[in-house]
Amino acid sequence: MDNQPDTNTSEGGATAPEDVAVVIDARGAVLVWSAGAGRLLGYEPEEVVGRQVSRLLSAKLPVAMRRHLAVGEPWTSDVGLRKRDGGRVKAQLRGTPLADARGRTAWVVTPAAVTYPAGPTEEEPTELWGLTLAQLPLPVAVYDREARFVTCNQVMSRAMGLTPDEMRGKTLWEIYPAPPLDEIDRLQREVVRTGEMIVREEQPFRASGEIRDHAWSVFLSPLKNRAGETLGMSALVIDITEQYWARRRLAVLNDASTRIGSTLDVTRTAEELAEVAVDGFADFATVDLLEAVAQGHEPQPTPPGTQIVFRRTAQRSVLPGCPESVVPEGGIDICPPSSPPARALITGRGAVYRMGDPLLGDWSTAHPARAESVRRFGIHAVMMVPLRARGVTLGVMHLLRHRTADTFGEDDLLLAEEIAARAAVSIDNARRYTRERHTAITLQRSLLPPGPPRAQALDLAHRYFPAGSGDEIGGDWFDVIALSGGRVALVVGDVVGQGVHASAAMGRLRTAVRTLADADFGPDELLTRLDDLVIRLDREEGPDTRGQGEGTSAEVGATCLYAVYDPVAGRCDMARAGHPPPVLVNPDGTAQVLDLPAGPPLGLGGMPFEAARIDVGEGTLLAFYTDGLVETPGRDIDVGLELLSEALRRPAAGLEETCEEVLRKVRAEPAADDIVLLLARIRGLGTDRVRVWRLPVDPAAVAGARRMASEQLAAWGLAELEFPTELIVSELVTNAIRYGHAPIELRLIRADVLVCEVSDGSSTAPLLRRARVFDEGGRGLLLVAQVAERWGSRHTAEGKTIWAEQPLPD
Repeated sequence: MDNQPDTNTSEGGATAPEDVAVVIDARGAVLVWSAGAGRLLGYEPEEVVGRQVSRLLSAKLPVAMRRHLAVGEPWTSDVGLRKRDGGRVKAQLRGTPLADARGRTAWVVTPAAVTYPAGPTEEEPTELWGLTLAQLPLPVAVYDREARFVTCNQVMSRAMGLTPDEMRGKTLWEIYPAPPLDEIDRLQREVVRTGEMIVREEQPFRASGEIRDHAWSVFLSPLKNRAGETLGMSALVIDITEQYWARRRLAVLNDASTRIGSTLDVTRTAEELAEVAVDGFADFATVDLLEAVAQGHEPQPTPPGTQIVFRRTAQRSVLPGCPESVVPEGGIDICPPSSPPARALITGRGAVYRMGDPLLGDWSTAHPARAESVRRFGIHAVMMVPLRARGVTLGVMHLLRHRTADTFGEDDLLLAEEIAARAAVSIDNARRYTRERHTAITLQRSLLPPGPPRAQALDLAHRYFPAGSGDEIGGDWFDVIALSGGRVALVVGDVVGQGVHASAAMGRLRTAVRTLADADFGPDELLTRLDDLVIRLDREEGPDTRGQGEGTSAEVGATCLYAVYDPVAGRCDMARAGHPPPVLVNPDGTAQVLDLPAGPPLGLGGMPFEAARIDVGEGTLLAFYTDGLVETPGRDIDVGLELLSEALRRPAAGLEETCEEVLRKVRAEPAADDIVLLLARIRGLGTDRVRVWRLPVDPAAVAGARRMASEQLAAWGLAELEFPTELIVSELVTNAIRYGHAPIELRLIRADVLVCEVSDGSSTAPLLRRARVFDEGGRGLLLVAQVAERWGSRHTAEGKTIWAEQPLPD
């Protein structure tokens, strides 16, 4: 409410501000501090409210004034006051008592419009008291015992926009039927009924006689006679708009500190910023980030004179659906370097605009949709605030007003910049996290099989899920490795630890497993060599490299399960190093957790690994997994294994559906660890795809071996492979007869490739060497290497096997 000027004497001929008003409770603490009081002494409301008024006095109160205070009588006195800058001022003040419900006296202190002359007559104080109420620079109204208007002073009349005669005999709701006066009308009736004072603060609203919104502190006091009977009530109103907005700004800052940055997601953090801005002081807010920032990359400097590309990351409005927006959420907004958003980004400083500003007008009219939005919604105030963190500008926040006539002020800009600075740090943290998590996941996935695994005589399906945040990405892995003779190695492992270090260690172990698998070691021998490698890696890295404490135990520990499936023999050899055992589901639907020798985790050393052999028939299902699937906090691993077995027993259309069923029934949400699931269903390799011949240790057997191989190729419809196959058979059988021992065996396997194997009883490995010009031999393996896609040898219990593979014709 706007008051008329009123001069009040002070020391040195100065005049006190006309809207000075202070409310002090019975204990001497300041309850209300008006803007005029702040201008007089230089204190902001938050520096005074709730503190003792004595700290504002520069001298002791006069004795007569202390007597009036003691008995709760009105007083007028010259009072010495201390200003915030250390100066002193003497003002003539008036104190008006207000009794609360407990009988304690609060005081309304205002500048004195009149003074008591020396030696007053008995009639003069009554007359002066009437003048005090009439000329009080605060709105005051009096109501009867039915809460109907009786009279008011001039300030209240101006605020209501009506004369006392126009309001007399009406309730407040009849005078002005608009919120929040309906609630105040109800409270007035309650004061008359109970005889107890009520103090209430109202949020900003516009009274009928005002031109802008104000926040009010309303004191509703009963008027009683000497007998204590309530005859009516008074309403005293104090403008606390500045105090309200100061508290509001503090509340918005507190809200921003608790709501913004709750996640490490760039988009969600931008949405939280927009929500806080709209809830706090704007009608429409957008958060536009640089395209690089929105994608999690480092923002690059903007060359002078170039257009700036923003991505609308978030927007919020007081209206449903954000109808003010001309750029959809997630859309691109290209701004010329002279536009307000670009200027805020380039300069790193916020700015407040009104629609009359040429810069804002040019930017609005250049975009027809934006100009139409400004006209349609009556947007009149705009604020552009850069989002800066660690010396880099990440984007710009737009704030608009259209619901009220209030424009953005300097206080609003300071508040918006403070919120934007806090949010920018959270956005930058989220951006860095997104980049690091993407790097870690990319590294981890690059170390896993690049596509769906495929193998001869097996149907395969898998699922891989990293758990938690980027730092929690672990070292779980799986692999499917094609071995000689149509065999397939199935590997599942889990490196101890999390993060990029675990992923890198996983990649090294996966490479080592592939290398050892190519050497055709058995499962137990492969795990033994892998155990040695883990120990060596741990020693090479050391605690300083890992950034962890000293210790003798292996920090690069891991678990692993290695299985080799032989489709010709119809069996599977397995060994595990501290890894959960696989689950086998028979064709009849019965499931069992295989009782394999556990073996120690990799990295302990000094303990043996033991392999087990199981027979697997057509339709058998094998499930390999990591402990993140079955072992979760609060759930025993046996329960997880039972859930896994139950899910695998349920018939499904295919392995992909079975994977989904397993995850739906077994996986905990949220997952506490990485999860790997690998399913393999046995298809077998028919006897018609394998031919075996036992050969005598006689050079004449070479021709017979070539002939039998040619006949078999013709029977399989592979006549075009006859020449290279005869060459391979001839050279391998010749070497076996010349350098090996009985028994000698030739085997052809038609799988996804044509495999030619020659076995003998010697354990001497073949050696590929370069023959000299006049050498009579030494070219056999070289010829085999030229015509075969790949070749090699493996040791067996009886000796060795040399094999060569050729791709089948299309």
